[in-house]
Amino acid sequence: MRYIRLLHTIQTAISSGFLIAAFVICLSLSPNSAHAMNIQKVKSPGGIEAWLVEEHGVPLIAMRFGFKGGTTQDPKDKTGLAHFVSGMLDEGAGSLKSEEFQERVEDLAVKMSYSAGRDVFTGSFTTLSERRDEAFELLRLALNEPRFDRDAVDRIRGQIIAGLKFDANDPNKVAAKEWFKLAFAGHPYSRAAKGDEDSLKAIASEDLKNYTSRIFAKDNLKISVVGDIDADTLGGLLDKVFGKLPEKSDLISVPEAAPPYGPKRKIIQMKVPQSVAQFGHGGVKRKDKDFVAAYVLNHIIGGGGFASKLMEEVREKRGLAYSVYSYLSPMDYGAAYIGGVATQNNAVGKTLDVIQGVLSHMAQDGPTKDELENSIRYLTGSYALRFDTSSKIASQLLWIQIEDLGSDYIEKRNGLIEAVTMDIIRKVAKRLIKADGLIVTIVGQPENMTESSAPGQPG
Repeated sequence: MRYIRLLHTIQTAISSGFLIAAFVICLSLSPNSAHAMNIQKVKSPGGIEAWLVEEHGVPLIAMRFGFKGGTTQDPKDKTGLAHFVSGMLDEGAGSLKSEEFQERVEDLAVKMSYSAGRDVFTGSFTTLSERRDEAFELLRLALNEPRFDRDAVDRIRGQIIAGLKFDANDPNKVAAKEWFKLAFAGHPYSRAAKGDEDSLKAIASEDLKNYTSRIFAKDNLKISVVGDIDADTLGGLLDKVFGKLPEKSDLISVPEAAPPYGPKRKIIQMKVPQSVAQFGHGGVKRKDKDFVAAYVLNHIIGGGGFASKLMEEVREKRGLAYSVYSYLSPMDYGAAYIGGVATQNNAVGKTLDVIQGVLSHMAQDGPTKDELENSIRYLTGSYALRFDTSSKIASQLLWIQIEDLGSDYIEKRNGLIEAVTMDIIRKVAKRLIKADGLIVTIVGQPENMTESSAPGQPG
């Protein structure tokens, strides 16, 4: 019955025009798993490398790629440049103007998108096997011959500026933006990823071209491919798409960021029904020896949803907030441990007190044995869900490359989680958590609080 229902779903998807969605549904039932995956390291005739997982049961190819760089490569007076570029690469390339290019993408049922993170610029590309060559040609044009026509540039600039105005009224986005500004003052991480109206108005087509010519290069490129393609065919396509990129990137030097610690607080007044707070301090980088234990610890504290300590203490026991969370934010030049909560204006101080108390207790005593065992069980058991579609697999493989974890990381990962003992996690808790060193940004109208008062205490 399961497969009859699946067939009906696929037929419905196909009849509705959602071909790629139907194929992804199929792939989610593939016998391949994270532990049975054959990762091939492909090297093209021109020397371009990629990781490949072949899946010929579904006529679909998913590619993810990334260039080291990201928003840290924005000039100081032109913040938002990388984000601007990410919105322009499907706005015309080669001889195809914006409308023609996008019509061609739609006709071929290609999915193509780009994103600028702090340290990396990534691309996502998915195509049907039968339209492979035409689809990859569009990708080649986008990366090698973007047009950056003035009318398209002005239109996308207007869209980004309109989005910034919308974001300025979103307390969550304002709290996050102001937190990084406060925590990493003077460092590129403090800058707004999308820029501001003045910086965006200063960006011209030539700036967009300069960014791509500096960042899009072979020496800082990582690629993963999953789907209906073999190594020899992929090798030829890698050279076609990426072969004419510069050999060397021209990256701006980025200094190491000082670990962000408080106590610091900033209040941004906004007329909203409840206040939003972002809190945090320094964290651990991805290659740090304690990262895995810190990852398990964070799942216990605030990364485990309703099973987390913060959710238990803040929501379940006291009803102070609907949601509270925390996460690790490892970056190339620094790291942070960050959390967030939204609560009534008259409960902000009490809520932060509770959060600070949970962190203090965890730093002093660590989690219980049951909390550790439950967290390990969940994190290892749920890992396979990251590999249940071609797109998810390609994304996982790309980030494993970017983070330089090795092609055997998938096989090793659960063992690393299971190796975290009570002694280890308690030591890491003492190292990671500084409850009295929180940096806090609050957006709303919090009552009885000032910026000069210590985190969690009334002014």
